[in-house]
Amino acid sequence: MARPRLDLGLLVFCCGLGYGHLLIADPLAKHAPSIETITVTATRSEQDLSSIPASISIVDQAQLDQISAVHISEALATVPGVWITRGNGQEHLTAIRSPVLTGAGSCGAFAVTEEGVPVRATGFCNVNQLFDLNYEQAQQIDVLRGPGTVLFGSDAQHGVINVISAAASDGPNHTLGLEAGANDYARLKLGFNRQEGEHGLGLRFNAAHDGGYKDDSGFDQQKLSLRHDYATTQLKASTLLSVNNLNQETAGYVSGADAYKDKSRQRENPNPEAFRDSQSARLQSRIDIPLGNAKRHATDQTNIDANSNLNNNVNNNASILRLTPYARYTDMTFMMHFLPGTPVEQNGHKSLGLQTLYLTALSDDLDLTAGLDTEYTHAWLTQSQVGGFSSFPAGKQYDYTVQALLAAAFTALEYRIDDATLVTGGLRYEYLGYDYNNKMISGDSAEDGSLCINNFTGAVGCRYTRPEDSKDAFKNFSTNLALLRDLTEQHRFFIRLAEGNRAPQATEMYRLQNGQMHAELQAEEILSAELGLGGQFDNLSYNITAFRMAKDNVIFQSADRLNLGNGKTDHLGTEYELHWQVSEQWRLSFSGTLAQHHYQSNVSAPGTSNELKTKGNTIVSAPKHMHSLRLNWLLSNASTLELEWLAMGSYYTNLENTHRYDGHNLVNARFTHRVHNGLSFGLRVKNLTDNRYAERADFSSFDGDRYFIGEPRSLFASLELTY
Repeated sequence: MARPRLDLGLLVFCCGLGYGHLLIADPLAKHAPSIETITVTATRSEQDLSSIPASISIVDQAQLDQISAVHISEALATVPGVWITRGNGQEHLTAIRSPVLTGAGSCGAFAVTEEGVPVRATGFCNVNQLFDLNYEQAQQIDVLRGPGTVLFGSDAQHGVINVISAAASDGPNHTLGLEAGANDYARLKLGFNRQEGEHGLGLRFNAAHDGGYKDDSGFDQQKLSLRHDYATTQLKASTLLSVNNLNQETAGYVSGADAYKDKSRQRENPNPEAFRDSQSARLQSRIDIPLGNAKRHATDQTNIDANSNLNNNVNNNASILRLTPYARYTDMTFMMHFLPGTPVEQNGHKSLGLQTLYLTALSDDLDLTAGLDTEYTHAWLTQSQVGGFSSFPAGKQYDYTVQALLAAAFTALEYRIDDATLVTGGLRYEYLGYDYNNKMISGDSAEDGSLCINNFTGAVGCRYTRPEDSKDAFKNFSTNLALLRDLTEQHRFFIRLAEGNRAPQATEMYRLQNGQMHAELQAEEILSAELGLGGQFDNLSYNITAFRMAKDNVIFQSADRLNLGNGKTDHLGTEYELHWQVSEQWRLSFSGTLAQHHYQSNVSAPGTSNELKTKGNTIVSAPKHMHSLRLNWLLSNASTLELEWLAMGSYYTNLENTHRYDGHNLVNARFTHRVHNGLSFGLRVKNLTDNRYAERADFSSFDGDRYFIGEPRSLFASLELTY
């Protein structure tokens, strides 16, 4: 039976019906990539995307409005090198220049940030943490592929996803809208802007209800973003409050070879008891203070919020000191339906942090960026199950707290050799310390100290092990070096060498199994080299990047379910983006990835043979190619039609490379029509050709082939009122 859930989304939807209007994007919004697109992700200061020697893609507000994503995977589907694979409801796994990573530290390979501040504390990530972000009403989403710059530390190993909130603007003061679609889906979006003198206030709220395509599934989710901007000639400040609530009934994998092709099994849910409840809140304030004289950064200082229309009269001759204090809270309870005994986990943490950034020009050709980042976190985790069997004890299995301290210092130089050549380099030192406190009996006994006996092997000892109290610390350096060269006014190339690392997550250190009392783990390391070429021919813009990355000290679970850290992997690929404004009526966008991801050491999955040879094998869940094509047709001054084709290549689902998923092709369609000034109507069709496919395929030594089955053709309708 499904649990009762907090149905605020449906309640808000019903209230919104009284207004009689729904929310979609302006069909005439122009979102073709521009050579002057602004990003903040690589440097924490606003820069022209074409002036940054790194691989960054942007999904802007017009695109987000038009896509109107039900799940974050839809919003990032056309970003090269990125695959956000949807689980059930709002769950997901992430890949950026990588296979889809799983396990305790899989989320630690990617920095997920809002306005540059991590959504979760360093060392305490969650694989589903993208659902904490109000990306639906954001100004834009920036994706940096490859190791983050020195402004990012641990958890920016493969890339960064940074959501930038919408500021108060001189656009419509109010937006109101509703959406309705398949599986009793309904969503309300509200927006409010107000400006008075030096102050600007922006509020964004959305609430969604999904009845779920699977049996006993669905979710209710509410998100709130409240932003206040203040600007004078002496001070500029932007404060953001983000709140998220999710109540979800979760459907699990469907097992059996090619089960996703069987129409009779598409709604099957083998875990009707599974659920996930998650709440989070973050408060942060970015304060810019002009200091002494400097000769550059005028663009950074005067365009901090390009859409804010606040007084941006920051002194162009001043250095900038940026202070970003923040606080965060997260709490989550969910049933681990993918583990024997389906235990329930409760976890969360509270954090306080401060980012500092100093920008100045040392000369006409040399700029300096330097800063300090600090963060304190109090985290907790418990795990328990009702009934016990074999080596899985009933009752509490883990109960611990971790106090964590992060301290980092970084510096970066930007030197312009001549008008066409820019060299950048930087260094970051980071310290992460854990103070772990086990609140139960240490060892691999049951909660009351009794022993477990494995019914199959007769071995003594419970599956789960609780280490003794300990203090652990990780100290890491990372470096970046890049060259950007303008070939002409419209074309450029860059070379970038980067080093990244990922400290072990707290769960990898202290959530041990099979009698392991101490995890001898080091930080994962990655070395990356990439070569990029980009530019514009009249109505055609392009970016092509080739990359090679090698990882060391990769953390994995052995056949005995011990956390080990001596794995090695290799990653090689090419990414591309092409955008062609064919005519005033037609626009074509083409993007994709060709990549190979290999094990360079022998590893083994939990429960399989220790002798398994994986060196040279392709990593599981690593498609060799992914492509997307979008065709936009301006039917009239009031109507737009977009067709989207997504192609997913085949990939292996087990370490031996003997099981695979064949891949799939999906077609989506989106139509928008402006009925009247301030009122628009839209239709979206997902999986237009009604293809049978898997959102993700997997292989388990216990269940064999298993799948998160994709949904069939589904229709969504929306209206928008702005005034």
